[in-house]
Amino acid sequence: MTTPPRVTRYRLRAGAPLTPRPADPARAEEQAAEAAARAASAMAMHPLQQQMPETAPGDGDGNDEVAQQIDRIRREGLTGRQLRMARRVAQKQGLDITSDFDAVRQLRDLGIDPFQRSNIIELVVPAQETAMEEITSEPRVQLPSTVPDRSRDLPSTERVIPSDTAERRASEIRGIQRDLARRRRRRMGLLMLRLALFVLLPTVVAGYYFFVVATPMYATRSEFVIQQAEPQSGAGLGGMFQGTSMATQQDSITVQSYLTSRAAMVRLDEEEGFKEVFSDPEIDPLQRLPQPATNEAAYALYQDHVKISYDPTEGIVKMEVIAPDPETSQRFSEALLGYAEEQVDQLTSRLRNDQMQGARDSYEAAEARRADALANWLRIQQEVQQIDPVGETAARTQQISALETQRQQLQLELQTRLGVRRPNEAQVNSVRSQIAGIEALISDLRREMTEASEQGASLAARNTELRLAEEDYGFQTLLVQQALQQMEAAQIEANRQVRYLSLGVEPVAPDEATYPRAVENTALAFLIFSGIYLMLSLTVSILREQVSS
Repeated sequence: MTTPPRVTRYRLRAGAPLTPRPADPARAEEQAAEAAARAASAMAMHPLQQQMPETAPGDGDGNDEVAQQIDRIRREGLTGRQLRMARRVAQKQGLDITSDFDAVRQLRDLGIDPFQRSNIIELVVPAQETAMEEITSEPRVQLPSTVPDRSRDLPSTERVIPSDTAERRASEIRGIQRDLARRRRRRMGLLMLRLALFVLLPTVVAGYYFFVVATPMYATRSEFVIQQAEPQSGAGLGGMFQGTSMATQQDSITVQSYLTSRAAMVRLDEEEGFKEVFSDPEIDPLQRLPQPATNEAAYALYQDHVKISYDPTEGIVKMEVIAPDPETSQRFSEALLGYAEEQVDQLTSRLRNDQMQGARDSYEAAEARRADALANWLRIQQEVQQIDPVGETAARTQQISALETQRQQLQLELQTRLGVRRPNEAQVNSVRSQIAGIEALISDLRREMTEASEQGASLAARNTELRLAEEDYGFQTLLVQQALQQMEAAQIEANRQVRYLSLGVEPVAPDEATYPRAVENTALAFLIFSGIYLMLSLTVSILREQVSS
């Protein structure tokens, strides 16, 4: 916060004298004495006034020069505020001025800037300091203060020629431009050197390897799809994906994982000699397996030379096998396809075997139970000496019915014989004996059917055993039929679970080398090294800026 200075405002009209003339001559002489004292004090404080030559009032040349200076100052277009500031500073210095423009001229002749703000602040002088300045002509020294260098207060005697100044400035500008050009060339040279070391040289080395050193490789491509037997019908959400790639997506991913595993690499090495092929001394060092080659090194090379991808939208598995010669590439590709087909068959073999084994075991157990039931039925028939319990019971029942019918006829005949006046006793007794015999026979037959005899169980018990054995045999026969139906259904379902590997593109040996792609690989190496250099440059620049700040 700054406090504006409090100064006395002078409200003077243009053309009016700076000091009003008093009417009293005594007062005028007193004011003239005070002005002379202030002028002496100002001369003591500003010794530059003693060095400035005074122009006599009668000197015509000096008046003309003053008029020209005032005219030039008037043409500068100074504002009223600037003129008032110049007048105040001139009054503070105790100068005898005739106008505001004359105040500007005299202050400039003394080397004082009339428009500096510090001059306004110097106008405020305490009353005690003003009284002391009037008493003594020497300025009061206030500590701490610096001793002014009087030699610098004098105006310079050096004369500057405008043409020499322009030439010197142009030469300095040319020197600066040459220095900037030299720095720019140096930076450009360093940039090109760094680019040559970190980008061009590695790119040239990579291109030399791809064009000259790298061993030609042959790639055999093949495509296959895993299919599933179509079921007759599908219910629920599972039937929505039948016949699409979603139904065999898991199987395809499993086969892809197996073909890119160490197990497939080890099997390919055992059956086809994978390590031996890539350990040939004719192969370049970057692609050759060292001797003896470990499984880890061979597996890393296997991942680079056996590329398998899966397209989930179409359900197609694409395989590319790379080898030093086309025949080996085709042989490796066919071997891997065989491994994939075996893996596909193994995916559902356990499920199919389990389903068939369970149905077969159930059918065999039903057959065994039916055989036991049949043997039990035959044993009971042999024991009771009866084959058909229903027929035997029906025969006994018919026999009893026939005997009862015969007994009824004999009873009617007996009633007829007893109805005469003199019945024949012998005939009557004969009929009665026949009736009694028939009743005894009926009673024996009924007793044999319901009561056990000395020979064994009763007819009803034997019939019951035969009936139970027959029903058990019939039930076991029905179970055998159901087990047979279940086994047939399990066989059908197992056939539906079968997966098939169908070749879409068969492996065919190429007649030209597929790799290396020298131009593409060299351009890729250039882009990679350029990106690395750009990242390192940005990182170093950021770190340098952070450290310098």
